Amino acid sequence: MKQRRMKCFALVVMLGAVMMLGACKKKATPPPPPPPPPPPEPTASISVNPNTIQTGQSASLTWQTSNATDVSIDGIGAVQPNGSQSVSPTDSTTYHLVAKGSGGTQEATARLTVSPAPAPPPPPTPSVSDEDLFSQNVKDVYFDYDKADVRGDQQSSVQADAQFLNQHQNINITIEGHCDERGSTDYNLALGDQRASAVKAALTGAGISANRIKTISYGKEKPFCTESNEACWQQNRRGHLVLQK
Repeated sequence: MKQRRMKCFALVVMLGAVMMLGACKKKATPPPPPPPPPPPEPTASISVNPNTIQTGQSASLTWQTSNATDVSIDGIGAVQPNGSQSVSPTDSTTYHLVAKGSGGTQEATARLTVSPAPAPPPPPTPSVSDEDLFSQNVKDVYFDYDKADVRGDQQSSVQADAQFLNQHQNINITIEGHCDERGSTDYNLALGDQRASAVKAALTGAGISANRIKTISYGKEKPFCTESNEACWQQNRRGHLVLQK
């Protein structure tokens, strides 16, 4: 009996020793954690719409980036990571975008072609009225004192008037006979009538239809010049051509 107790005691002591040795053994060191992933690289894109314009026109420049903290465009400067802006360069331009972040740098470009604007069309030619044409081209016929025949130096005026009237068949005229202040009213009315008739005859002789021409005499009643001298009187001795309206 005593011997059996001794065996049991020895067994208990051995088990305790084993347990103590197991408890004193060091714990295993855990493996180190994996390294953190690298920061993501930036992305960048830029476009211009339309990509071709004429001088003076505008286009829309649009860009998008990600994972970037510093974004800039050449010629514009620092910009937001995403945005849009109207541009109107005078010359063709390449817009260069640079996006920087902790993961690196990304670049993108967009080309805007600028062509010269077409020349503006010439202004429309102003319409010239018959009255303007008449005043610019038709000349009066002048007479000597107390005369009603067309002088030789006035033939060129008659021919120019006839040429204009032949080119403008829609125009009819009145020839006014005028005189200077010398002589009676009745005498000058008659002389003015003779002068108007003489100019009409010269024009019809140059091919102008007589039914396009009327005549009237004002004698000395409507002078063009009111001074009493030869230079002034000469201006009043005339066949004055007027456009019929």
